[in-house]
Amino acid sequence: MITIAIEKDLKAYQGKRTLEINREFLAGSITNIYGPSGSGKTTFLKMIAGLVIPDNGSIKVDDIVWFDKSQNINFSPQKRMAGFVFQDYALFPNMNVQQHLEYATNSTEWIKKLLAIGKLETLTNHKPEYLSGGQQQRLAILRALAVKPKILLMDEPFSGLDPEMKSALTQDLKNLFNELRTTVLIVSHNPLELAGLANAEMVIA
Repeated sequence: MITIAIEKDLKAYQGKRTLEINREFLAGSITNIYGPSGSGKTTFLKMIAGLVIPDNGSIKVDDIVWFDKSQNINFSPQKRMAGFVFQDYALFPNMNVQQHLEYATNSTEWIKKLLAIGKLETLTNHKPEYLSGGQQQRLAILRALAVKPKILLMDEPFSGLDPEMKSALTQDLKNLFNELRTTVLIVSHNPLELAGLANAEMVIA
């Protein structure tokens, strides 16, 4: 269970606005988060990951307090160990596909399984600059999953994939999420994009 009650002031076109989130996410659930541009969707994910600090409130995961402003508790991103798929992929330019996964896990069998899911088995020696946008996106997803995270945060993770690849990948990922019992939060501009994958929705207006 993830329990979140946080506030964060955001800069908006019409001045400041406050992002307020009060929500519980069940363990193993997959939630599609959507809303207009600038509403704070990405900021919300980054606050859970510890990359952005809320102005007020608390974040609790499985009865462990990750953040509490009043008690001055703020776990580092490394201690939270949340998987994060960035919208711009954030891949390491000097690492090839294999090295990206080895950076996160030393399990050869797990790496093989991830490569098969991402259809990247034949590209293990390729660095990001030699991968297509869709291949880079898949690598970013696999890298986030390599640590077998309890929480996976995904920011527009399927935007660069063609419909056929997206359909196959989302089904494989759903099976993997169930296997790992990972709680997944997915930011998407299109609420219909994750039909059949997400089992809950959240709107940030």
